Amino acid sequence: MVMFSISLFVGSDTRFVVQYIHMMRTADVSTTDLTQATEQLWKILAPAISYLSESDQEIIELAFYQMAEAHGEQRRKSGEFYIIHPVEACLTLADIKLDRDTLAATLMHDVPEDTEVSLRKLSKTFNREIIFLISGITKLSVIKYKGEDRYAENLRRMFVAMSKDLRVVFIKLADRLHNLRTLKNLPAEKAKRIALESLEIYAPIAERLGMGMFKDEIENICFPYVYPDEYKQLISLSTVEYQKREKQAGQIIKKTTKILDEEGIPYIALYGRAKKYYSLFKKMREKKSLDKIYDLVALRVITESVEDCYNVLAALHNYFIPVEGRVKDYIDQPKENGYQSIHSTLIDPTSKIVFEFQIRTEAMHEYAEYGVAAHWSHKQKAKFEEFTFLNPDRLKWIKELVDLGKEKLSEEEYLKYVKLDLFQDQIFVMTPKGDAISLPQGGTPLDFAYRIHQDIGRHATMAKVNGQPVKLSYELSNGDEVEIITDKKQKPNRDWLKIVKSVSTARAIRHDLRKQGIKV
Repeated sequence: MVMFSISLFVGSDTRFVVQYIHMMRTADVSTTDLTQATEQLWKILAPAISYLSESDQEIIELAFYQMAEAHGEQRRKSGEFYIIHPVEACLTLADIKLDRDTLAATLMHDVPEDTEVSLRKLSKTFNREIIFLISGITKLSVIKYKGEDRYAENLRRMFVAMSKDLRVVFIKLADRLHNLRTLKNLPAEKAKRIALESLEIYAPIAERLGMGMFKDEIENICFPYVYPDEYKQLISLSTVEYQKREKQAGQIIKKTTKILDEEGIPYIALYGRAKKYYSLFKKMREKKSLDKIYDLVALRVITESVEDCYNVLAALHNYFIPVEGRVKDYIDQPKENGYQSIHSTLIDPTSKIVFEFQIRTEAMHEYAEYGVAAHWSHKQKAKFEEFTFLNPDRLKWIKELVDLGKEKLSEEEYLKYVKLDLFQDQIFVMTPKGDAISLPQGGTPLDFAYRIHQDIGRHATMAKVNGQPVKLSYELSNGDEVEIITDKKQKPNRDWLKIVKSVSTARAIRHDLRKQGIKV
């Protein structure tokens, strides 16, 4: 967490902060209702930031009252005072225990845009870090989903902001979440537009950052607005099935508790988790039938250590029947966004119930919910480059998208690569040595070759997938083993750009083509 003492604030010290807060509390505002609302909101927010130092809490309080003064009588479409919105966003991030500067910026993120208080005026009171974050959010506020050609430039701006400081996007996600919770107050057409934008931009970004809690809530709120007919149909189909599966889950939990206790394997929690509706909708499009979705109600074991995760897995496989090909070890091979857990689909030999277990440590569970944000308060400096707890490649996609935005591409080409790299699901394919390589869904052996090494990519002629020869344009699937055949005489050509799916591969090919003097 970035630590600043109050003495670093321009023209301020502890006495100034306390006096200013007292002035705001006793200010003569035009309506008693606003005064009461302000005080009530602070009473809600104050306990939520108690994990911060006393001096940091004072800075948050200062930001809160400056925000309240700036927005004043402004109201939202619902008729509520506007000040409720930044407080709600701040509470979302306080739940993750983010640092003081992030929370202060969250409270004031709409002040420069929606009030007469400028960023320059705020900079006389708050430090550069807070001002930078507010500025970053203000620049992103103009992103609108009004057709591909009209928001490509704003996406470029977002990725640049993310590359400089990920906390800008944390604030934007918290801001978006509260806006989505109040969609019902907007005209139907506008609500659908915002929901669609959120599904296509913010949910995938949250997923890539490992922020499952944000992704799930965004998707579930937006689902009925974007796909109303499919939502109603799914609800009617799944309600009875959910009830049946929950009853079955109760039986399996009882049996598993007895197994783990008898085996003497320690665990922190054991519970069932119903699959989210939008996630179920996507799975239904693939599986077509609820009967084939084994994780409709997934069972989860939270353990104290990685060793205990594997002990739990071994015990479950001794007492239940593992379904062939349905064990996924994301602890040994984490997902690209850093997610770690063991997934195993099992059959109860007595009841014949089929179910999925997810086994992870408490730290893995925290990461699955909050992603990179869960670690933010543990860092001494909140800078993008310092996420050393992650494989460096896991955040490289942001820089790749920034670099892509600098290239001379048409809006259509840029959006094509962004959607393929950001919004597509990932697959994992294997090298002959057993290393897992992640690619966008639909990725080809040429994508794989460039991911292994640029020199292998530029000289690739064909590939072997699971021992069988295929073209470089062949569409790979999860679990494929890929071997690249090269020839030093081979050179990249323009047609390669038509078959690759990865942003980084396309960039590398364009670079190679330019070196050959080929215009792209």
